Order: sequence, then structure tokens, then C-alpha cells
Amino acid sequence: MSNDRLTRLEAGQLVPFGGDRVAVVPPELAASFVSGDRLVVVQETGDLIRIPAAVSALVDSAVTRARGAFVDLSAVSDRSLDRFYDEMASRLADDRTMSTVLRANEDDVADARSRGRSITRLELGDKMRRDMIEGVRLWRHIDVSRDHRVSVVEHSTWTVEERRAPLGVVAFVFEGRPNVFADATGVLRSGNSVVFRIGSDALRTARALMAEVVQPSLIAAGLPENAVALVDSAERSAGHALFSDRRIALAVARGSGEAVSQLGAVARQAGVPVSLHGTGGAWMVIAPDADVSALEAVVDASLDRKVCNTLNVVCVVRERAEQLSAVLRGIRLAGERRSVAPVLRVRSGTSIDRNTLLGVEIVEHDDDSFLAHEYEWDDRPELALRLVDSVAEAVGLCNAHSPWFVASLISNDEDLFDEFYRTIEAPFVGDGFTRWVDGQYALGRPELGLSNWQNGRLFGRGGILSGDGVFAVRYVARHTDPTQRR
Repeated sequence: MSNDRLTRLEAGQLVPFGGDRVAVVPPELAASFVSGDRLVVVQETGDLIRIPAAVSALVDSAVTRARGAFVDLSAVSDRSLDRFYDEMASRLADDRTMSTVLRANEDDVADARSRGRSITRLELGDKMRRDMIEGVRLWRHIDVSRDHRVSVVEHSTWTVEERRAPLGVVAFVFEGRPNVFADATGVLRSGNSVVFRIGSDALRTARALMAEVVQPSLIAAGLPENAVALVDSAERSAGHALFSDRRIALAVARGSGEAVSQLGAVARQAGVPVSLHGTGGAWMVIAPDADVSALEAVVDASLDRKVCNTLNVVCVVRERAEQLSAVLRGIRLAGERRSVAPVLRVRSGTSIDRNTLLGVEIVEHDDDSFLAHEYEWDDRPELALRLVDSVAEAVGLCNAHSPWFVASLISNDEDLFDEFYRTIEAPFVGDGFTRWVDGQYALGRPELGLSNWQNGRLFGRGGILSGDGVFAVRYVARHTDPTQRR
């Protein structure tokens, strides 16, 4: 310690956390920590995170620039914002402009593949590019007022206005997802600036997008150049430094698993509001009256690619064997489209006609703990199947083991669906394929994240976070009597 600042760590040193626990400094952390570095102690878990001085400086600079740009955005006209989105869409659609970006992405993909990393969300193919263009054009035409009166309370000699206003600097951390660049520029429409930190897998792509698309569009439209800033660092600690900066108005993490949970904990303990994604995986329940002719298509459409709203667990009521056969055909079809054998996880002793499982690998489990796992896959679909005696039993299993995210009931019985909706703990409930849960697809608004749904029901917030949902509420008092007092 020097002048109340931490300058070194020692292996075996005890670090208090959570009020009544201690973490132990490992030798590798002690050896790497030098004067000027920061140590973040995650109070929820006791994780010790070193933020090198150079990373702190890089993040501090990006946030400082974005904060200045946020102030400058208040003087920007809506017409200038329109032009920014027009320019950005045009550049994304221009093959010559995008050639540099696509070459950078090819390098990122090749490097990730050589290290055995998933490239499902990294590869900037034609469909992702079209979706980015569509998202930017949606922001061009969406009607979002950056500052307007929501309500007014009239008193005898004064009034109080409730106003919707820009929020501030929005921070994004996301892994290997070039399309988030397009989605997240939507926060500019509501008057906010943005700082990105992207995972090392997609860093070349991010640099190229900034240089060829984002920055030229900002300049051409007359917007502050730092309204969109990239933290150009492959260090994972850059995300922790960003989320612990108290000047951030909202921290958004895209992804799943422990890394996102840790980022959320870092933001919360810094007092920064956070929007997390978290563990995904959708559940589907096949009721006794489900239309057998539709099941194959519904299951196949829910397994077209692995993202958060992909079918993860399917529960089939035992009553009709032909329904189970249709579900299995849908699973097989999803595998055949990729020329692979899907992986199906079941309880030991599950009674299934093995002839219907040709081309499917079966993995058996002794208890229902396998229902709580999100199956991550790249090309080979993987999911769990559970036979149940009733829809009510399936709901109980879902509430006990699912992440409380997406739930679908395949049934023609409206009363049964209403009961399903009332009893299931999920903010996204449907009666068909599960992949509808997406802001751009479902609501016509580019999606920044599926936010804070981990408790199933949300406190006054939509589960789909979009750029027009990033705002503050301010109050303005206007007086006509200068002698007024309480």
C-alpha cells in the first residue's frame, strides 16, 4: 500500500469480500499485479480481477470522450440523426466499402476456428449483413422523441412536468457479434452515446466497421465523432473496467454464462444499472390435443440455429404416441439439414420406439438435472426430451429447472393455453416455434438485448431492450409566484 493505494499483492494474501468471507490471492495474480493496476473484488463471488493500468487508461479515455459526445448530442437535429442512419445503411450495403470489413471478418473467423472457437455468431455472412442494414433502416424511420413531456401536474401558481429525456453513456460488452454494432447505434436515436467492448474473436471486424462504416457516417452527418466509441483492447478486463466506471448510465452485456453474471455483479457493485442476458434455452410443451401435422415443422423451426431462444427442452404428454413420433421427426430433420446426428438427452428408462430414433444419438440421465442445462452447439443440434403425464407436470418441471425465459405450449385449447400462461414462469410465452423472441423480428425494433428476465417476471420493464427504451425521466418545475414557499 502507498498513500492508501494498492501497489502490490502477495500470494496467499487474504482479501475480504461479502462482509464475512475472504478470497485468497493466487500466485499468478500476485506476480502480475504492479503499481497502477486495479483490483476488483466481486462481492457476490469473491472473484479477484486485475485491471492493468493501460486498460484502465484506455477505458477512461473512451468513456470521457463518449460523455463529452453525449452533451454535444443535445444540439444535434433529428435530421442529422436521419442522415447518420442513411449513411450507415448505405455503407453497409456498399460492396466496395464492406470489402475491408469482410476481409477482417474472414481473418477473425479463421483465427477463431484454428483455436476451436465457435463461429456461429462471428461470421459476417450475407444474412447477418442484410439484418444489420435492415436494423439501421428501422432506426432511420422509427419515431423516437429525445425529449418530450410525458405528463404535467398543475398547481395554483406552479406546474411540475414529467419529461422523457436522454439517459447518458451506454456501455456494451459482447462476444464475437458484429451485428450488435448496428443494433446498438439505436441508442443515438434517443440521444445517448455508446461505448463498445467486443471480444477478441471479433476485434479485427470491429475495428474495420468503426473505420469504414461508423466513423465516416458520424462525420458525414455532422454528429460528434465520439458518439460511438470502441475500447480497442483484447483484454477481457476491459469489460470489467468499463462496467465499473460510474459515469456509465447503463451497462449492457450480450452473451450468457458465468462471464455475463460476473460483469453484471461488477456493474451492480459500482452502482451502474445493468441489462444482462444470462442463460438461455427455450422450453416447449406438447399438449394431448396438439396438431400432429404441425409438430415436425414447429420443432424444426425452433432448432434452425443455436441462439438463446433455440429449443432446449421439449416435454411431451404421453397420451398419444404419434405426437412423440412427430417431435422426433422434427429433431431428425434439423439434423439432416446439417448432415449430422442430433443429440437427444432423456431420462433413463424413457419408453421410445427406437425405430423412430434412427439418425439420433441418445444420451440417458438418471435424474432431471439435465433439464436445467443449456445445450450449446454449433452445427449439431442438442436438446432434452422429457415425457410427462400432463401439461401441469411440464409446467412444474419448467418452473423448477428452466431459466424462466421462453415457454411454448402447442395446443388448440384456448383455456389450456390461458392456464399455461398464468402458471408458467417466463416472460416470453407462445403457442408455436420458440425462435420468435427477438426485438427486430417480433416488434420491428432492433434488439440491444433480452434484458433482466432471469426472475421470469419483470418490474415495469420490457424483456426486450431496444434503443428507444434507453431513456431517463426528469422533472421540471415552473413557478409564477416568486414568493411561493412550503
